[in-house]
Amino acid sequence: MMRALILGGTADANLLAAAIASAGIDAVYSYGGRTAAPAEQPLPTRIGGFGGVSGLADYLRREAITHVIDATHPFAAEMSRNAIAACAQTTTPLLALERAPWDKTSGDRWVEVADVVSAAAALPGSPARVFLAIGRQHVAPFGARPQHAYTLRFVDPPEQALPLPDADVIVSRGPFTLEGELAMMRARRIEWIVARNSGGTGARAKIDAAHALGLPVIMITRPSLPDRPRVETVNEVMEWLGHRTCLGA
Repeated sequence: MMRALILGGTADANLLAAAIASAGIDAVYSYGGRTAAPAEQPLPTRIGGFGGVSGLADYLRREAITHVIDATHPFAAEMSRNAIAACAQTTTPLLALERAPWDKTSGDRWVEVADVVSAAAALPGSPARVFLAIGRQHVAPFGARPQHAYTLRFVDPPEQALPLPDADVIVSRGPFTLEGELAMMRARRIEWIVARNSGGTGARAKIDAAHALGLPVIMITRPSLPDRPRVETVNEVMEWLGHRTCLGA
């Protein structure tokens, strides 16, 4: 009997959960626990880590998981590496549902860097108004650049004080529109944007807004991962699971 595990937390994972539920496939949706109020799913849900590679491998055996779909954020590298190793240990088929990264186009003012620390170092020395679109887990390195006025956007309010002397926090859940991003950047007089190359359409509006306004973007490239089977659409996942029609998505 098929029993799938979705490693989720993304819009793509939510679409996949709807398709799998509509197809009547036995599956579990797993949240990493980063968000205080995660979106409800049409599948049984678990929240929290597994306890590393060995913990995930134990879970796959205990729950008789036959297929694993890694639909985590492209920057959730530790979870993805754990999934690769645990599936190898248990000989469980693994497929990554991973959106393609954004490509730089003519007129984009990107400064591409390898990580968050490099992104903070790439900001100008003189004070500037910066939109940090990187999530609350990655703010600390910017404490070394306190001269800037930062705008941050989180799904949940921060639980403790941020290490930034001048920070304006927006609490909102996407997806966001180009018009909304343009209005936000103009209202806050944003001069620089720091973003991760998440890819897809749900988070792209800020990149399109930066292009329209001629703003520089410090773009953090994706972490490298071991080779694994990957697809870009829910339909391809459903075909992998033996369902040629993606129902409900």
